[in-house]
Amino acid sequence: MGNKDSSGHPASSTPRTSVQRLRNRPHAQVLIIGGGINGVGTFRDLALQGVDVALVERGDYCQGASGASSHMIHGGIRYLENGEFRLVRESVVERNRLLRIAPHYVKPLQTTIPIFSTFSGILAAPLRFLTHKQGAPTERGAFLIKLGLSMYDFFSRDGGTVPRHQFRARKRALAELPRLHAGIKYAATYFDASVHNPERLTLDVLQDGEKAGEAGGNGARASNYLSLVSTTASAGGNAGAVRLRDELTGEVFDFTADVVVNTTGAWVDLTNQAMGAASAFMGGTKGSHIVLDHPELLEACGGREIFFEHTDGRIVLIYPMGDRVLVGTTDVDADMTEDAVCTDAEIDYFFDLIGHVFPGVAVHRDQIVYTFSGVRPLPRHDATQPGFVSRDYRIERRGPARADGGEGRRAAGSGVVLSLVGGKWTTFRALAEHLSNDVLTELGLRRKVSTAKLAIGGGAGFPDTEDGVQRWIKERMCAGRDAARTAGLLTRYGTRAVDVMSYLDAGPDQLLHSTHELSVRELEFMAQNEQLGHLIDVLVRRTSLAFRGLVTGELLNEVAEILSGPLGWDTAVRTAEIDYAQEVLQRFHGVQIDSLVA
Repeated sequence: MGNKDSSGHPASSTPRTSVQRLRNRPHAQVLIIGGGINGVGTFRDLALQGVDVALVERGDYCQGASGASSHMIHGGIRYLENGEFRLVRESVVERNRLLRIAPHYVKPLQTTIPIFSTFSGILAAPLRFLTHKQGAPTERGAFLIKLGLSMYDFFSRDGGTVPRHQFRARKRALAELPRLHAGIKYAATYFDASVHNPERLTLDVLQDGEKAGEAGGNGARASNYLSLVSTTASAGGNAGAVRLRDELTGEVFDFTADVVVNTTGAWVDLTNQAMGAASAFMGGTKGSHIVLDHPELLEACGGREIFFEHTDGRIVLIYPMGDRVLVGTTDVDADMTEDAVCTDAEIDYFFDLIGHVFPGVAVHRDQIVYTFSGVRPLPRHDATQPGFVSRDYRIERRGPARADGGEGRRAAGSGVVLSLVGGKWTTFRALAEHLSNDVLTELGLRRKVSTAKLAIGGGAGFPDTEDGVQRWIKERMCAGRDAARTAGLLTRYGTRAVDVMSYLDAGPDQLLHSTHELSVRELEFMAQNEQLGHLIDVLVRRTSLAFRGLVTGELLNEVAEILSGPLGWDTAVRTAEIDYAQEVLQRFHGVQIDSLVA
C-alpha cells in the first residue's frame, strides 16, 4: 500500500521538490520555523537581502491563525483605548501601504459603526485605559467614537489613501442603511481595508521570497508539511541543529542553521520546548467566525462592514464578502490542548449580535455555510482581559551573548533563537522588516533592499480602476476562456494570472463538471507550483470554495481524481484524501458532506 504519513494514513511516494531542496543542502544561515504570514514575510525579506534562508511549516502555509483572521487589514481603532498609539500608527501606515503594494487582494473597506448614545462611556473609558479591565459593560457613545476616529484620521494624514470619517444623525443613517436598529442615534462611517484571500496573499509573499533566492543565488527554500521534531542528539541540544520530519511520508532528516527564527504563533512556547528550552511567552486567545449564505443580511449591510460594540463590550463585526456574510469574532482564552473550533455557544453569540443591530433580520443555523476558529498569537496576559491584551509584538532572543559588539559573522550552529511574540496581519511587512533586521545583526550583515514600496506577487501592475480591470480581462480572453473565467483567474492570482493562463493554453484543458471555477490544467498548475500536500489545501487555501460553502461530494471526487496524476496518489491515497478532507471540513468548519459520487 506504499508509504505511510506521520498519522498512519496512506501517502504518496512521489518525492517532493520542496523537501528535497532542503535535504540536498541541509544548512542555511537562517531557519524560520512557522509558515504563517509573519514567518513567510520574514522569509521574503531575508531572501531579498541575499541571505541563505530556509522555512519549514508543519502544516500548510497560512493554516493556523493567519488563515483564521477576520480578513481585515486595519489600523485597529480600538487599540487607541489601550494606549497603543505606536501600534495604531504603524497599522494605519501599513494598511495604506498594502493597498498600494498588494492591490489584487487588499481592497478599501467602507465601515459603519451604529451608535446608540451620545456621552456613554466617558467615565469608564479612562478606567479601561489605565487598568485594561472591562468592568461592567459600558457602551461607547458618539463623543468617544468621534474622538477615536479623529485620532485615527490624524494617524492617516501621511500617505493616506482612504477618505476621512463621517458622522450621520439617525434620520440620514437609517436612510442609508434602513435595516439598522431604529434606536440608533448616530452612525459613524470610515474606511479600513479587507483581504479577501489571505491564504493566497501569503502564498504570493512566499513565492516572492523563493524567486528572490533564485535570482540572488542564495538558494532560499521553503517547504510545508515539514515539522520540527527536536534538536538533534548529536548537537548536544544546540538549537541551531534540528531534526525535521516530512509529515506526508514520515521521513526524518537533520538540518542546521546559524540562526533559528521561531514564528509559530500561539505554539511558540511548544516549539521552544521541542528545541530544548521551554519558554512561557504566549497566552493566545481564540477567535471564531461564521460565514452565512443570507441574501437579506447581505443586503442589509449595504456593501459595508458593520463594526460595533456588542452588549458585553466586545468589538464585533458583520462583514459582506462577495455573496456571503462573515460574522465575528469572539475573544476567549485558548486551551492549547484542544482544537480551536467554533462552538454552539459562539454561534448563539453571533446570532445575538446580529439581532442587536439588525433586529428585523432573522438568522438560522442552516444558513451557516462555514465556520472557522484560530488562536491569536498574543503574549501571556495573566489577569488582563482578552480584549485588552496587546496586539503589538516583541522579539525574544535566546543564545550566547555577542562578544564582538554586534560586528562580524557568527559561527554556524551558534544556537541563537529569535522568538516572535505577538503580531497581527496588518503589520506583517513592518514586523518582517524588524525581525529581519535583528537577524541581519546576528549575522553581521546589512540591509540591501526595503520592501516598503515593493509590489507583492500579482499586485505588480494590477489595474488601479474598475475600467482597467475590465480592459485587462477583455485583452486576455481567448477561445475557450470567457470573461467570467478570466476574471476569476485575475481575482485568484492577480497579474500572476498571466503565467497561469500561459500554462492553461499550452495544452488541452476543460472546466470541472463540479465547478466552473477550476479546470483540469489549473489544478495541475497548482500541484506543480503551489506545494499541494492534501486535497483539503485546494478547497480551503488555494481557492475559496469551502469558505463559500461550495464543496460537494462530486467536487471532492473530481479534484482528487485529477490531482492523483501529478501528486502520485494511488487508489488508497485518493480515498484517504477524500476521507481526510471530509473530516477536516466537518471537525473544524462545521461542513458536512453527506454523499460521495462513486
